[in-house]
Amino acid sequence: PDTTPLVVANQAIEILQYLIDSDAKVKFFFITEHESLLVSKNKKDEQNKTDKLPLKHLFSLLDRKLITDETVLMDLLTNILQTCTKPFRAIVKNKIGSPSKKKFQVPSFDVDELRRIVSIIRLDSCSTKVFQQTLNILYYLCAVEGSFKIFTEQLTNMARITSSALISDIEALTKEVEKANFGSELEVDLVQKLTLPSSEQAKLLKVLTTVDYLHTHKKKEGEYNTTELIGLYNKMNLGKLWVTLSRCMFAFEQKKNISTSATLLLPVIESLMVVCKHCNIFTNESKSATFRESKIEDLESVAVENLFVPFTDQHKKLLNQMIRSNPKLMSGPFSLLVKNSKVLDFDNKRYYFIAKLRSENHERPKLPITVRRDQVFLDSYRALFFKTNDEIKNSKLEITFKGESGVDAGGLTREWYQVLSRQMFNPGYALFLPVASDKTTFHPNRTSGINPEHLSFFKFTGMIIAKAIRDQCFLDCHFSREVYKSILDRPVSLKDMESLDPDYYKSLVWILENDITDIIEETFSVETDDYGEHKVINLIQDGSNIAVTEANKQEYVKSIVEYKLNTSVKEQMDNFLVGFYALIPKELITIFDEQEVELLISGLPDIDVDDWKNNTTYVNYTGACKQVNYFWRAVRSFDVEERAKLLQFVTGTSKVPLNGFKELSGVNGTCKFSIHRDYGSVERLPSSHTCFNQLNLPAYNSYEALRGALLHAINEGSEGFGLA
Repeated sequence: PDTTPLVVANQAIEILQYLIDSDAKVKFFFITEHESLLVSKNKKDEQNKTDKLPLKHLFSLLDRKLITDETVLMDLLTNILQTCTKPFRAIVKNKIGSPSKKKFQVPSFDVDELRRIVSIIRLDSCSTKVFQQTLNILYYLCAVEGSFKIFTEQLTNMARITSSALISDIEALTKEVEKANFGSELEVDLVQKLTLPSSEQAKLLKVLTTVDYLHTHKKKEGEYNTTELIGLYNKMNLGKLWVTLSRCMFAFEQKKNISTSATLLLPVIESLMVVCKHCNIFTNESKSATFRESKIEDLESVAVENLFVPFTDQHKKLLNQMIRSNPKLMSGPFSLLVKNSKVLDFDNKRYYFIAKLRSENHERPKLPITVRRDQVFLDSYRALFFKTNDEIKNSKLEITFKGESGVDAGGLTREWYQVLSRQMFNPGYALFLPVASDKTTFHPNRTSGINPEHLSFFKFTGMIIAKAIRDQCFLDCHFSREVYKSILDRPVSLKDMESLDPDYYKSLVWILENDITDIIEETFSVETDDYGEHKVINLIQDGSNIAVTEANKQEYVKSIVEYKLNTSVKEQMDNFLVGFYALIPKELITIFDEQEVELLISGLPDIDVDDWKNNTTYVNYTGACKQVNYFWRAVRSFDVEERAKLLQFVTGTSKVPLNGFKELSGVNGTCKFSIHRDYGSVERLPSSHTCFNQLNLPAYNSYEALRGALLHAINEGSEGFGLA
């Protein structure tokens, strides 16, 4: 028979495992003291406590290289230790509850014994299963007085040692990437070193995950000390590692042909996500903003709580590419990116969003609905409005059009959504009115109260739109931007007024740009005359008696815009949002911006760039100008989402007319897309007038400058009550 030390050790540990598994009481043998556990050659030697406690003998096995080098043996040993230490927390809890009872006692361990357990994390034999079992052992041992402090101190030191070794590996990878040519491959040994389960970056991720686990496991948010945890991460001095990682990621971004190889760095990027996990991104955003445009080197001095925003801003392109190649990353540590959601591309956000919605759905019972085609809105309202939110949210609709044959395998549901979304805007229901600049874009009707059912209709409309999003069916409807902003609970701006009432928008712009002293006689009030009923509505307290002056005109413009876009339709939108949020949580939808919400509801448009170009006019530019050529070159380089956002930026909606760009509509009917020369500084971003489908384009000197400015404007263009 094979009696090598390895085989004997394996059999001995398997026997222990069998004994523990066969009788639940055996584990208590290991955590109580016993006399004469070992046969001593010198009987006069007094037994110390280590000899008396069987568990300590198990701990001592972690000094044996024969065992720690073998994953199979470490799996068995950590499983036994996990089982034996599990009662510790219950023993401590019972001791506090009834201190007089003398039952089991939690044993004491010296520092070296506790450190042995922590050291498992850095072993090459620490597989995923061994690591999970070690996490549990450490968690159970935290019941031992003083152990938590010892664990965190050793983990902090391990993080420093591991990150130091990892920096060398990443620096070597950066050099490899920088000298790589098209079609060449990275050095095999280095790639293997970084991808092994025992790599330094995998070990660092385990160390940081352990720190997080010990602080937060089985605790709700607010029950653990985030300040203490973040302070611990700061003590690890990982700044140089993040700088090295950032340099390497930039090197990959420069080499598009090998950028997919950046997935080599996933464990260390996940480590950064673990470190930033408990930072309040919104609280620290102002501090983080100071580092947004900073150099890579500055990341070394950035505190953990301010690190996440600048790092993800700098590397959003590569992070999105990594997610696109492996969308499941958004179900793990990369889900933290939704805290800085503007760095995520729409398709990656949408994947995360749909995955979150699906995780709520366990069963999808069928919900049959029969409707008349010419009365789809009313029939659907009667069939659905009085169902519970959960019934509507979780059901799979089964649509039948009365008098028509056809089995709904999904096609009838999609058609039902299309027909229903058009009937929402039926003037007979008085729910919505088209905006002045585009007859196919709608805003809530301030006077919808003429319809006695209007509020329940608005709630139903919100519910249907949310249900369509959940069912991934697109609707043939486009709303004004302030509707999408209301869904996201974001403030409106003066620019939002332009599509609703272009003339009123111009008058407000004139007020802001000119000295109005002794020129206008407005007060902080607005008059309405609805169906013969005259009202004066104060924009602020006693507003009808407060004159608008040069000093307070900014406040006046802000107040009147808020009234026109929000306050005047507050009751309608409040009910709309009650229906919407009943099916989609507010905190989930807010990862999108208002342009993306439109794409989520109405789908990405099919944009024919040649048709767009052929139906564009130019003012102070010609079709031969280099800036115009740069513009169309940039549009062709954009992906579907970026083209849709550009169309939204200039026209106010992502909708392309049925017969193409020649039928693009504006405030005065058909209004072609136009590009106007902006004679201002080339440091300015492009701007737009949505009511005229007009893009104001500065005369940028290079293609790169124009493309960068255009992307910046459509993705992050700022809005406010002042004018650029």
